[in-house]
Amino acid sequence: MQKLVLSQSLGQRLSPQQIQFIKLLQVPTAELDTRIEEELEINPALEEGKEELEEDNYEEDYEEEATDDFDIEDYLHDDDAGYKMHGDGNGPEEEKEMPIAMGTTLNDQLMTQLGFLGLDKHQYKIGKQLIGSIESDGYIRREINAIVNDLAFSQNVNTDEDEVESVLAKIQDFDPAGIAARNLEECLLLQLERKLDQSEAVKLAYQIIDECFEEFSKKHYEKIVKKLNIEDESLFKDAIDTIKRLNPKPGGSGSGAVRTQFLMPDFILTNQNGEQVITLNSRNAPDLRVSPSYSEMLKAYDKGDKKDKKLKETVGFVKQKLDAAKWFIDAIKQRQFTLLNTMQAILEYQYEFFREGDESKLRPMILKDIAEKIDMDISTVSRVANSKSVQTEFGIYPLKFFFSEGIATDSGEDVSSREVKNTLREFIDKEDKSKPLSDDKLEKLLKEKGYQIARRTVAKYREQLNIPVARLRKEL
Repeated sequence: MQKLVLSQSLGQRLSPQQIQFIKLLQVPTAELDTRIEEELEINPALEEGKEELEEDNYEEDYEEEATDDFDIEDYLHDDDAGYKMHGDGNGPEEEKEMPIAMGTTLNDQLMTQLGFLGLDKHQYKIGKQLIGSIESDGYIRREINAIVNDLAFSQNVNTDEDEVESVLAKIQDFDPAGIAARNLEECLLLQLERKLDQSEAVKLAYQIIDECFEEFSKKHYEKIVKKLNIEDESLFKDAIDTIKRLNPKPGGSGSGAVRTQFLMPDFILTNQNGEQVITLNSRNAPDLRVSPSYSEMLKAYDKGDKKDKKLKETVGFVKQKLDAAKWFIDAIKQRQFTLLNTMQAILEYQYEFFREGDESKLRPMILKDIAEKIDMDISTVSRVANSKSVQTEFGIYPLKFFFSEGIATDSGEDVSSREVKNTLREFIDKEDKSKPLSDDKLEKLLKEKGYQIARRTVAKYREQLNIPVARLRKEL
């Protein structure tokens, strides 16, 4: 039996202004221009330009109201609409276009080569389908039988696996070498096939991949030597070096038009008479205002017949656009305040690093430390840290660079995990590659340096540094 039950619950909902602010906060400086242009296109009540500001204690009310209950005076004053942000700089106007290096895509290159094969219409469709199945790194990971089905259902091409394999073999002869392979082993073999007449080392390299790929991938060189009965150590080393020079991702260099992006810092840190001063990149300071013509529309309404239904509908539309424009401007101002507030807190927390640029001076710092310092939510700090960067006299750093957990030392102090990682990397860089250091040995070396660290933490940091285990670092 069903019955209705009335219940109460507490919950929080984000206001339109908060949603607007959160979205803008995540946008990097390099993309802010685009976001503003989008808003200008969809909202005619928002304009670019400066206005003379009047001293006024104007307060905006963004609560949703019926069109016949609002105070028209709220929309006749634009004293808070035109503005220029702090930290806007005095230099010339910056170039807004992000340069794009255009070129033919990998797909275009392969289709051009397909045209040179002189295939009939039937085989050409198969080749086109295969090329369309090649992923950005140059591999075909879709099963051949699935491609046969794709051709039947989407292209109305009846074929079988043998015919598709035959066309695939032709495509695998295209440039770049190794293209259209179905796995790494096939990719390396395709590249080596083109070199087989060059040297004995290449022939041995082909044999190693063809017969001992699993052993090679695990760097079990002793097993390879034994299995292939290799007596010439120098030839074996040359063969291994030949394999290492092959390209494991043949599609990587020709994946298409490349967007050339310059790392654009969101903050500029300068030293002014010994004091570290933070300013926002000037691109964070757009000139925006509420459209005067839209305010004039409301003036006309104030003088007109307030019972006119069509006029009320028009004014409702105008009011909505004015609200949206003011919300957007306010969200950008909030964005600027939050960015500066967060960066200032990071500067104060990591002052010794910013003064000297020495990574060993970095203090352990987590998102919660900054959130408490600026009295904001951790998620807000996270949004700033994950997408922003700062330009210093020592280089440009992403803000997340300054966040790290702490590791205790023998002296009882906490040091940044970044300092421990740097020390770990130094040990590995200097190790004997014929006898690389295990995680246990690395743990002992770090403890000798005074870092209280567990072996599992050593393994975690090594993985974060993208350094393989000792066995895979071994070299002849």
